[in-house]
Amino acid sequence: MKQVDYQSVMARRNDTMLTALGLDYSPFLENPIAFDYEGLMGMVEYDIDTIRRIQADSGVGNTALIELKQITELGRLLAPAGKGARIFVKDEAANPSGSYKARRASLSLHHAQKSGFRGAVAATSGNYGAAVASQAAMRNLDCVVVQEVFDSLGIGQPEILEKGRACEIYGAEVLQLSVGPELFYQFLRVLEETGYFNASLYTPYAIAGVEPLGVEIVEQMTAATGRAPDVVMCTHAGGGNLTGTARGLIKAGTTETQVVAASVDLTGLHMASDRDFNRKHFTTGHTGFGIPFAGWPDRTDVPRNAARALRYMDRYMLLKQGEVFYMTEILARLEGLERGPAGNVALAGALALAQEMDENQTIVVQETEYAGAGKQPSAQLSFARSNGIDIRRGDSEEEVPGESVVIPDHPSRLRVRDVDLDRVRKSLIRKAASLAPEGRVTREEDILFLAEETRTDTDFVSQVLESDAGAP
Repeated sequence: MKQVDYQSVMARRNDTMLTALGLDYSPFLENPIAFDYEGLMGMVEYDIDTIRRIQADSGVGNTALIELKQITELGRLLAPAGKGARIFVKDEAANPSGSYKARRASLSLHHAQKSGFRGAVAATSGNYGAAVASQAAMRNLDCVVVQEVFDSLGIGQPEILEKGRACEIYGAEVLQLSVGPELFYQFLRVLEETGYFNASLYTPYAIAGVEPLGVEIVEQMTAATGRAPDVVMCTHAGGGNLTGTARGLIKAGTTETQVVAASVDLTGLHMASDRDFNRKHFTTGHTGFGIPFAGWPDRTDVPRNAARALRYMDRYMLLKQGEVFYMTEILARLEGLERGPAGNVALAGALALAQEMDENQTIVVQETEYAGAGKQPSAQLSFARSNGIDIRRGDSEEEVPGESVVIPDHPSRLRVRDVDLDRVRKSLIRKAASLAPEGRVTREEDILFLAEETRTDTDFVSQVLESDAGAP
């Protein structure tokens, strides 16, 4: 009988993952730094047209592209003369489970069924659990969602509780845990006990499932405007959203479109902290995931993460919590679209960025999500007040995560705040160097890999390594 204590279960994790995925990661683990990323993505045996057919069979994809004419006009009223790009949004809330994550789940669950698995397991507090549950129901597969919900007092956040309800209505068994290290342990236990498929967010299947989104954007924008968009805005957390969309843009033949990431600024809050868990009011698309996952993708439930956002990111912007709540109201009032918070992170960034761009340029916000009761700004703000957070209107620049939420008192308050991507790139290179023998990266293939990982060149990587080697 297998031992089920924490240390024993964690020691078996690679074998458990192999069994639960049917993917042999060992060729990609031979070296601590470099691996064949395109080879990993090549483990997906379905081409883009086949993926689109698989998704269409389950009602996923081919969502509407909507021009936000009144929001565009608002941006032009705020912008200097001749500025104010046209803003479009891909309405991913129209997918069966209400978010773009139906794309990730559809290919993963198709592959699980084809491979003979009787069910699937997902570890997530977000929309992905509902997507896996929905796709499992369509295929008559069992589904277990392991969800981090509560702090040590048993208090759950409205948005996470909302997503748990969504998982349950699709027939999933939902295991709700408190914040802490037991999430991954319990996830592994469920995989071992059930023999179900690991429907991880970070497998090649999950990322390849998003690629049609990028292809559709190019097709629809070309039909609407005669060309691909100048900018695609992606809400960024673990990186799969941006990675898959960007790869789809490339497969559609687009190389000039800028891919811009956007996250909510929760600087100073620790995502694994019991105290901080309920002092944040966004459960995804924030810096608690966005920064660490960009700077080191391999912190997931698979041996190598197929979501590697820094390879594709042209720019990275931060928004305040209050700005995203405000943008949610703007979208509803000006465009008649009630949508959940995740996509509105990117939309808030798009409204600010559009004012820097020319009127003849275009931005596509590549997702929306459904707006359930727990996702409403009113639910989150009421929850914030109950936790002693100061809620007020004013200059959102004054917002302090964990202490205040400042709703802008005018749309001109929405600002462009750039993350220093070179700093993130250097962090990734230094983390990789710590894995090398004696902490020194000397192999050319490792340096080339790090240049690809950071979207730089070998000179940049070498300079970072040399400056660190010469530091006292």
